[in-house]
Amino acid sequence: MTLDEICRLLEGEFLSGQAKRGEEVSIVGATDLMSDALAYMKPKSLLLTGLANIQVVRTAEMADLKAVCFVRGKQLEASVIEEARSEELPLMRTPFPMFKACGILWQKGLNPCF
Repeated sequence: MTLDEICRLLEGEFLSGQAKRGEEVSIVGATDLMSDALAYMKPKSLLLTGLANIQVVRTAEMADLKAVCFVRGKQLEASVIEEARSEELPLMRTPFPMFKACGILWQKGLNPCF
């Protein structure tokens, strides 16, 4: 499934990385603990999180994640979005809580990371 399809399913919006809307993702993980993301996320997967700070972008870079989607409509500081843009990391935001977002993606056939 493409990042664009995921964004539409989650009634979300892109905050950065719109040029990569067509990239495919088949694995998703959800956590607010970046230590868990580093330990358990598979490369090229999508991270769903409610943690809205620069550490998420840095973790995504280190773990070689495809994109990050912030749940519960989290507002990000401009510095977080700018860092993601400089790393060409797609960031998305959904109004849905993490549980609902995970359920929607599970129903559509995406596989869990852990």
